[in-house]
Amino acid sequence: MDCVRLVVSALNLLRKMGQSHIKADVVISTAIVDRLCKDGNHINAQNLFTEMHEKGIFPNVLTYNCMIDSFCHSGRWSDADQLLRHMIEKQINPDIVTFSALINAFVKERKVSEAEEIYKEMLRWSIFPTTITYNSMIDGFCKQDRVDDAKRMLDSMASKGCSPDVVTFSTLINGYCKAKRVDNGMEIFCEMHRRGIVANTVTYTTLIHGFCQVGDLDAAQDLLNEMISCGVAPDYITFHCMLAGLCSKKELRKAFAILEDLQKSEDHHLEDE
Repeated sequence: MDCVRLVVSALNLLRKMGQSHIKADVVISTAIVDRLCKDGNHINAQNLFTEMHEKGIFPNVLTYNCMIDSFCHSGRWSDADQLLRHMIEKQINPDIVTFSALINAFVKERKVSEAEEIYKEMLRWSIFPTTITYNSMIDGFCKQDRVDDAKRMLDSMASKGCSPDVVTFSTLINGYCKAKRVDNGMEIFCEMHRRGIVANTVTYTTLIHGFCQVGDLDAAQDLLNEMISCGVAPDYITFHCMLAGLCSKKELRKAFAILEDLQKSEDHHLEDE
């Protein structure tokens, strides 16, 4: 029996229990709401959530978290925010999952001011952000060209006992590079190394692209060489950035040399297969 049939059977069972005056509990109902949300069946999840109230089954924080996430995925931001207010009114304390879901959803829709308000409210509840929460906020600030605010967010992580990861640094580096502040991006890159966080393909490619954009091809080439020597594999985007930069400066000989290296790399990969 696949997941869809299993969930349909569970819903039917819930309704039969109601008809037989056997009361389902919040654990069973929440499990089904969670499954429906994970399967993308947000309408049925929302219908079941409404039925829970009608049948006197009181949702807990897990149920609310599922529904807030469901509303966010459905683009119903105001409903998600109202649900947060509703759970607080019902004296059900939100947790880090509640706030992180809302922050992440608002940032994805570039509603960064709304995400900021949720972040501030989370702190008022004395709930400390996780690395994932910080990454969402840093991403949001960078999308709005508020890179200095993003940097301040990174700096505040230590005071909250939270450690940045490669995503944190790569996101901030990307923000600086898009703002044509590649030197600041390089400072963040160096800070990564000092903290013992290993840069990945995305990190290097972002910086390479940044240096190419400002015309510093020597720095871009040095980073590409460092990347390879550190065992971090360049991808198509890395080479494309480097080639585009070289061609824009009419450095065709160097561009052809990189193309040859790329061809050798592909031939070697095919031999391994």
